[in-house]
Amino acid sequence: MAAMANGAMRAGHLRANGLRIHYLDYAGGAPNQPPILIVPGITSPAVTWAFAAEKLADSHRVVVVDLRGRGLSESGPGLGYSLDDYVADISDVILALELRRPILLGHALGGRIGIRLAGSWPNLLSKLILVDPPLAGPGRRPYEGALDYYLNLIDQASRGATLAEFRKLYPKWSDEQIALRLQWLPSCSVEAVTESHHNFHREDVFGDIPNILCETLLLRAAKAKVVTAEDAAEILALNPRVRAASIDAGHMVPWENLPDFLAILRGFIDGRVNGEMARVKP
Repeated sequence: MAAMANGAMRAGHLRANGLRIHYLDYAGGAPNQPPILIVPGITSPAVTWAFAAEKLADSHRVVVVDLRGRGLSESGPGLGYSLDDYVADISDVILALELRRPILLGHALGGRIGIRLAGSWPNLLSKLILVDPPLAGPGRRPYEGALDYYLNLIDQASRGATLAEFRKLYPKWSDEQIALRLQWLPSCSVEAVTESHHNFHREDVFGDIPNILCETLLLRAAKAKVVTAEDAAEILALNPRVRAASIDAGHMVPWENLPDFLAILRGFIDGRVNGEMARVKP
């Protein structure tokens, strides 16, 4: 990964919640700006977010974590993959790295973690950005991404799938992005992915939403069905601090539409609320 124009990226490990957690730290931005902590999705190790982190580090320090069971973070049987397990990891990362009131950007599973973290630690974050978080749970519709889809990706990458083969799955991605995906998918523990996926349907996040005190953006992918307009309206009704925006992209939002993704994020972070973020029409 390239060095930053106004800083540098460094990789490190720390002990969080008793585990070895790996992270990337992009030392960019002005010192008076809150850091951004990126919490990735179910099969996205930290390095796969480098292309977006480098852009955001123009204005902020950016930290990206490998969730337990992924990338270079600790993996192994029986670690536990509940929301509370992840939240304990991430809260310890924030404290260990002295990320004072960070902005948490959570994609997919990372968004669910962000909801639980913000609801459990009301004063820990300055802002929360939820990018297409699965909203399955007891009594709700299933998550549209089937478990077999994720496990097949890991298996194909582990068996040496080629860039050309994965190009069919990700037609809008750059060669570098696909190559990183192929390289790092095998680092995703099958147990971690399986348990996390099952917990999409076992664990409820809607009960946490009213407890979120920080300003929150719900960014839903218009070309996916992970978060519907009805879901967004329900969340807005539960918490007046939440704003909603939609983006012309599939579920892997920044990979498919990075310019609009960055523009919406920067507008929210800078406190500029435009028509896309109206509370009435998410």
